[in-house]
Amino acid sequence: MRSEEVKLGSTRAAHRSLFYAMGYTEEDLKKPLIGVVNAQNEIIPGHMHLDQIAKAVKHGILAAGGTPIEFPAIGICDGIAMGHNGMKYPLASRELVADSIEAVANGHAFDGLVLIPNCDKIVPGMLMAAARLNIPAIVVSGGPMLPGRLNGTDISVSTVFEAAGRFEAGKIDKTELSIIEHAACPGCGSCSGLFTANTMNCLTEVLGMGLPGNGTIPAAYQGARIALAKRAGAKIMDLVAQNLCPRDIMTMDAFENAITVDMAIGGSSNTALHLPAIAHEADLELPLELFDEISKKTPYLTKLSPGGSHHIIDLNEAGGINAVMHELSKLDLIHKGAKSVTGQTMGENFADAVITRPDVIHSVENPYRKTGGIAVLKGNIAPDCSVVKESAVAEEMLVHSGPAKVYDSEDEAIAAICGKQIEKGDVVVIRYEGPKGGPGMREMLNPTSVLAGMGLDKDVALLTDGRFSGATRGACIGHISPEAREGGNIALIQNGDIIEIDIPNRTLNVKVSNEELSRRREAWICPPPKVTSGYLARYAALVSSAATGAVLKVPDQK
Repeated sequence: MRSEEVKLGSTRAAHRSLFYAMGYTEEDLKKPLIGVVNAQNEIIPGHMHLDQIAKAVKHGILAAGGTPIEFPAIGICDGIAMGHNGMKYPLASRELVADSIEAVANGHAFDGLVLIPNCDKIVPGMLMAAARLNIPAIVVSGGPMLPGRLNGTDISVSTVFEAAGRFEAGKIDKTELSIIEHAACPGCGSCSGLFTANTMNCLTEVLGMGLPGNGTIPAAYQGARIALAKRAGAKIMDLVAQNLCPRDIMTMDAFENAITVDMAIGGSSNTALHLPAIAHEADLELPLELFDEISKKTPYLTKLSPGGSHHIIDLNEAGGINAVMHELSKLDLIHKGAKSVTGQTMGENFADAVITRPDVIHSVENPYRKTGGIAVLKGNIAPDCSVVKESAVAEEMLVHSGPAKVYDSEDEAIAAICGKQIEKGDVVVIRYEGPKGGPGMREMLNPTSVLAGMGLDKDVALLTDGRFSGATRGACIGHISPEAREGGNIALIQNGDIIEIDIPNRTLNVKVSNEELSRRREAWICPPPKVTSGYLARYAALVSSAATGAVLKVPDQK
């Protein structure tokens, strides 16, 4: 056992003494030491109840013969950080989550880990740590929030963001806005639609790192969630006994499965950042071209919020992720032999799964669309890549041409949108918000939601070297690489330039000659960095392009 490094022999007497100070017994120290990474806090609705999950995990570990040792992980609520300088931090915090778990797990030589996240950057951060450490690990999340109910209709946090746009457009008054904001989020759990948190919790199952139901059993279903957590606690002991490690499970087959399911359910475009980053920690390369290749052959089977009216509770009732994988396997789109923390193969996991609500999960014979939910576009604006959640784009905006309205920050764009400066047909360009330029690659849910609330989501496109929330809908194209801060062509676009978007043909171009772009490049002056001290400055110095997952790379040694 790894933990023998800290608990065996005469030279470890002082170490044992410190354990005894915390109430551990000699019998406890004879067992495998299992780190329980609990991201509970009082600032994220998806994390407010994680102490209950951690307690159940520890019961499972104890019952299976291990010694659980709990320690914390940080988390930021993307929704509360949205639309101001706080949004520079969530993506950057993904690295802090991974780094801190690495530090504590290696510093104390744990034999295994149970990782308890729930929301946006915490889930991929924990999976990155698991892949990096490569000691037995399992993930168990806190579960999705139930949708809110208003006048007999399910609503979610994205409804509130869009309601703000309706208020700005004079379509609702302050009283109605208040009613909506009080109804949308009824309790604990990750926000109820197929936004980034729930997408990543679902894909954790597909990667083989979470038990079936991890992504879909609602947080409010406490009996089922606590039972799942107990099983996860017990299962880590099997993984330790077998020395079955994350890199044995998260193989290229597993990542291809995850991308396939992502395309089939129309998941968040942020998966194009997170899956490559997790793969990077597993010493695998996950090029964005693979996303597009898989998307072209994967049918779109579910239409969940923000692309539709169903929520994660509906997906759970319909048979969950196992039912989706079983359906996709009919077209041989799933690697059935991929391993799982269950001890079975993925094919064995979903062998008996059935679709119980065909209104939620369509068959492969009757998909919403024959291609998947995310598209990767290239062109002279995005020579490396750009990403759009195609499943959330109105049909009439899949191909669009219009004049650019250019802004050098999200804040400038929001002011212009709220100031009624955006007209039908415009293409809003928000730049210097990439991983380096932001820094931190802010999500643009505020501008997109305000546009949607104003009724312009079917008339106005938005481009950025930043990114979008999983709750975003509309012709919103992000991750444009190279980013403006690195001299990408998005930095050269001028007001009035005609932008040509063709999502079906995967192209994104500005109607400007190469000669003119070269002339503009010669005149371009890189603006000074927005942040010059603290963690974000260090992050900006080390972070890679969005095209490679915005991971931190060690500079070449000199």
